Amino acid sequence: MIPNIDPVFMRYEALRAEADNLFERIRDKHPQCVSCSIGCSDCCHALFDLSLVEAMYVHKAFEEAFGYGPERSTILQRASEIDRHATRLKRELFRAEKDGENPGIIMERAAQLKLRCPLLDGQNKCLLYHARPITCRVYGVPTAIAGQGHVCGFSGFKKGLAYPTIHLDRIQDRLHELSREIGEILQTRFTELDTVYVPLSMALLTNYDETYLGIAPARKEDAWR
Repeated sequence: MIPNIDPVFMRYEALRAEADNLFERIRDKHPQCVSCSIGCSDCCHALFDLSLVEAMYVHKAFEEAFGYGPERSTILQRASEIDRHATRLKRELFRAEKDGENPGIIMERAAQLKLRCPLLDGQNKCLLYHARPITCRVYGVPTAIAGQGHVCGFSGFKKGLAYPTIHLDRIQDRLHELSREIGEILQTRFTELDTVYVPLSMALLTNYDETYLGIAPARKEDAWR
């Protein structure tokens, strides 16, 4: 039986609300610069990974929103195809790093990669909008991570000017702490479970059961973990 982690999910929802508030404050201050609107899906093609807490939360929301049926099957089929593509792209970036390519150039290349989110429907609307990850929620305003700034190319924010910025490093630190709390509640034997990051496609495909979470009786094939 999987222990109750709803209290962690509640704290994640509070963090998500903080991110939403930061976005709205920036939009209120610079409404002419934020171009987010229904039908715009640029952020729905970005390549990024989810921490354990976000991956499990999105998976839970997906399970609740889509029971068995053709729509669920179609989304999971898209997720499988996209995940295979994402794996190939990441391998290419990893090889480039091993070959000694400049890390900054690799990061720039990764930022340019585009993969359509499996939760995006034919009208460019998110099928799980209420539970979308924090990265999706803050995409349209200036953000920074590891000292590098980023802003949506369709926005009106101009290079060289100072704007309020959301520091994703701080958010990622808090997400990791929530993921670590999940590991403690589960008392998982996989001591590095909280460090596992997966793309949204894999979060949809993964079965977060007792075996995956490391709380079922150990099996020989689990030894590598």
